[in-house]
Amino acid sequence: MHPSADHNENSGGEMPRIISGNLYQDLPPRQPEEDFQTLRQSRRLRIERIVSQGHASPEGFWYDQEQEEFVALLHGAARLCFEQQNEPVELKSGDWLIIPAHVRHRVEWTDPNEPTVWLAAHYD
Repeated sequence: MHPSADHNENSGGEMPRIISGNLYQDLPPRQPEEDFQTLRQSRRLRIERIVSQGHASPEGFWYDQEQEEFVALLHGAARLCFEQQNEPVELKSGDWLIIPAHVRHRVEWTDPNEPTVWLAAHYD
């Protein structure tokens, strides 16, 4: 069966709205705090764009999140520290990692000379 024919027979109404954007557009100006923009959120998933410009977590602060986090560094550079790891993790454009729930971590450094753009998905 042709895909469009299947859609027409089973849709029962309007097609769901397509949402789009560009992760590099409308980057915020340099500001005292990182910029968090929620792109999509449901009960079990939150997708956000984060823009850092020389930001780091406050001294002694550790993220301890209820959900797992997939994070991809799309532009720039950063260094993350994990409480149970001796060596920091260096990230550059294209790098990604998965942080399990309740793994304490912090942003040690982000590039002060250009925006660091992250894409993060928090999920159960």
